[in-house]
Amino acid sequence: MSTATLERIESIQALENLVESLRSRPRAGTVVSVCLGTGCTAGGAIEVYEAFKNAAEQLGMTDQVEIKGTGCHGFCEHGPLVVVLPEGIFYNGVTAEDAPEILEKTVKSGKLVERLLYGRKKEKIVHEHDLPFYKKQQRLALRLNGRIDPRSIEDYLREGGYLSLAKVLHEYTPERVIGEITRSGLRGRGGGGFPTGRKWHICRQEPGTPKYIICNGDEGDPGAFMDRSIMEANPHAVLEGMIIGAYAIGAQHGFMYVRAEYPLAVRTFQTAISQARDLGLLGEHILGSGLSFDITIERGAGAFVCGEETALIASIEGQRGSPRQKPPYPAQKGLWGRPTNINNVETWATVPLIIEKGPEWFSAIGTETSKGTKVFSLVGKVKNTGLVEVPMGMTLREVIFDIGGGLPKNREFKAVQTGGPSGGCLPAELLDLKVDFEALARAGSIMGSGGMIVMDDRTCMVDVARYFMSFLADESCGKCTPCREGLKQMLSILERICEGQGQERDLEKLQELCAAVRGGSLCGLGGTAPNPVLSTLKHFRHEYEEHIRDKRCRAGICKSLTSFRIDEDKCIACGRCMKACPVEAISGKDKQPEAIDQDKCIRCRACFDDCPVDAICVK
Repeated sequence: MSTATLERIESIQALENLVESLRSRPRAGTVVSVCLGTGCTAGGAIEVYEAFKNAAEQLGMTDQVEIKGTGCHGFCEHGPLVVVLPEGIFYNGVTAEDAPEILEKTVKSGKLVERLLYGRKKEKIVHEHDLPFYKKQQRLALRLNGRIDPRSIEDYLREGGYLSLAKVLHEYTPERVIGEITRSGLRGRGGGGFPTGRKWHICRQEPGTPKYIICNGDEGDPGAFMDRSIMEANPHAVLEGMIIGAYAIGAQHGFMYVRAEYPLAVRTFQTAISQARDLGLLGEHILGSGLSFDITIERGAGAFVCGEETALIASIEGQRGSPRQKPPYPAQKGLWGRPTNINNVETWATVPLIIEKGPEWFSAIGTETSKGTKVFSLVGKVKNTGLVEVPMGMTLREVIFDIGGGLPKNREFKAVQTGGPSGGCLPAELLDLKVDFEALARAGSIMGSGGMIVMDDRTCMVDVARYFMSFLADESCGKCTPCREGLKQMLSILERICEGQGQERDLEKLQELCAAVRGGSLCGLGGTAPNPVLSTLKHFRHEYEEHIRDKRCRAGICKSLTSFRIDEDKCIACGRCMKACPVEAISGKDKQPEAIDQDKCIRCRACFDDCPVDAICVK
């Protein structure tokens, strides 16, 4: 949305007047919020949004209803999503053809479109806040997702946007800002969990100029989309947090480092920067103060290691993205050798809220050592995949079963990996573990940036370790020998075990290699890379032993150790396995159990996954 209709803001009073003016403007009584996050967009949400705009015009309802394209609502499994506000009526799986009916039936006549409501026939849920997926969430970083148009600075201002910045510039010294963030207990949400206020203080105390601010949006974990969704849905909160941080440490310029694979996030953030600059919220003498600060977007090439702060700095400088030895830390000597403060997207987006509501309010949420909330991308074998934000200290069971809805087809839970590819795999015995930085570390995993991958009983934990080791070996920058060579050796051993060529001494070798890589690596990638292997060896050692001693993969994943047969007592002769088989290895007569030709079978698992009664067995 253009800022051409808004005058440049030259003072704090002018900002307050503008916010009040925007809030007092007459608005349509009903808002139709259409999720335009990446997930819903892939499902046709743009066509849904355009259909609503066209239908509102054709029905003469443009004065009655506002059609708003928003960022990610979080409930990605059931998109495209539409919420009718202020009632909060929630529709899922909406298509472009449904738009006129929703406008005529719900907006105009106050009736529900039953088929688009969430739930079973007799258990339909009408309102968004009543969905189990949202009930236990506490949304702070995601507070405006689904409520504002991320392309509109007016929407953000109407919600009180940039008033925290005005409060800081008018009432606080830089030292007081750092004190507020310190007292809140905010810790970095990018993975390390370092106290944010302490990092700011170190950077503030370093002599000389210029100083820099960096927002780390290089989200490279498989299955992770927390930072991307915040950038796409509420970019101005991130900008406001960065400007407040710049005032606190005395920075003159900032960089948003975001991977080029996030085109929607890049476009949305570029629009937000241009709007803020046009209004005088970036640039020289912001709000008439002595603060001058601007932001540049830097696009990363997708190297996972560039999530590490010194590698990220090297990338911005135009060098190869590889870590360097610490200390000195970036807060002391970072970008171009100058003091540099780096926090991730979620951390920056939380800062304005802490200033608005106070550090005591934020500190009251969470656990003794991990304050506030955390955003997770809940993915894998779980019914309600999506984006969730919960108070620190909520148990894994609550996240996976109460919010996530449990596992599809009532399959048995086996493990959850937290913290991305360098995280640990935690078994069912730890489902009641409270999620915070220390608890996860004690259990052999990490918080990481917030990935949470759920696995069921059809998952091979040896193969999981092999997969993540393959990813990490590929993503290692190769600068230090323990990481470069150690990860390759670990991957080679895991591949042999999955192929049925493992030996019992391989397990001891894996333990030794894990210790060498963890102890000798230069950066956090190598330091945490052994976690998938160590955690699966600890909690699922019997699966490694079955692969080595019995030459068997109980999950039916490792092809060299697997064959399938049909249990005649369970088979209902439905023929689905024959249709699923790509090589016609399954045959059978009408109303007679099918059989698998082992010579033709390629062990692709298509029949195993498609059988409705679990009659396909792993031998």
